[in-house]
Amino acid sequence: MNNQFRLPAIPAIAAALLGLAAAAPAQDFDDVQITTTRVAGNIYMLEGRGGNIGACVGPDGILIIDDEFAPLAEKIRAALRALDPGPVEFILNTHYHGDHVGGNVEFAKEGTIIAQENVRKRVSTRQGSGDRVREPIDPAGWPVVTFADAVTVHFNGEDIRFFHLPAGHTDGDGLVFFPKANVIHMGDQMFSGRFPIIDVDAGGSVDGYAANLQWVLDNIPGDASVIPGHGPLSTMDDVKRLRDMIVETREYVRGQMKAGKTIEQIRQAGLPQQYRVFETKSFTSERWIDVLYRSLSAQN
Repeated sequence: MNNQFRLPAIPAIAAALLGLAAAAPAQDFDDVQITTTRVAGNIYMLEGRGGNIGACVGPDGILIIDDEFAPLAEKIRAALRALDPGPVEFILNTHYHGDHVGGNVEFAKEGTIIAQENVRKRVSTRQGSGDRVREPIDPAGWPVVTFADAVTVHFNGEDIRFFHLPAGHTDGDGLVFFPKANVIHMGDQMFSGRFPIIDVDAGGSVDGYAANLQWVLDNIPGDASVIPGHGPLSTMDDVKRLRDMIVETREYVRGQMKAGKTIEQIRQAGLPQQYRVFETKSFTSERWIDVLYRSLSAQN
């Protein structure tokens, strides 16, 4: 394990495999509570509904990573004020999905939004098709500082490294590493303990997702704390477990395809039992098999 952080040098990986992320349905947020967990140093994780929020608090103010949904903005503000009364100076968007950028318009009233350049392109244009359409968000919530590969934010005594890994969950995934606190926020490049969503309509890919997890394992210290996009506070062992599951299930489905099995036959047989632990009510093993099958079919 190399414990020295290095900027990514991953080649672009082919995308356009399978679109899975859809616009969030109307929701009632009245009963949502924001819970706060101290991760390390002055870094915290906030959980409500949607993607997990990272927060760096200190004498310079507050920096947040993602901001869930707009109706939760005041609850999120209250949780942040309980940590520090300072203003929200920076908002870092890990990607363009609504459960991560839904609060942009509200928090942009206080701070500066930073994201990988593809995030601005996607939040500012109509995305998807059919019943999976994302309309552009209000221009007030667009990132005003964008980058291609990496940017460093010097804030609250941290040299915060915000870098792009391509063709994973989307084409604009940004991961945020706090070297001093030894914490990484992975956005939806990490669904902890569950099958990940791959937004191929937005440039994501199964192969890219697995390659990005491998890059994290190779370049981030093995004892780093991991804030996932979804799921509980995690470790680098959890990153490895997710990487292993993706690679192993991909090869399992590949073997079934080489044996001449149809998608219906593979779905009926299901995955080996040890992978069922990654299922959720909304994302079953059958759905993950579909992702893998179409991914491998696209390679042939």
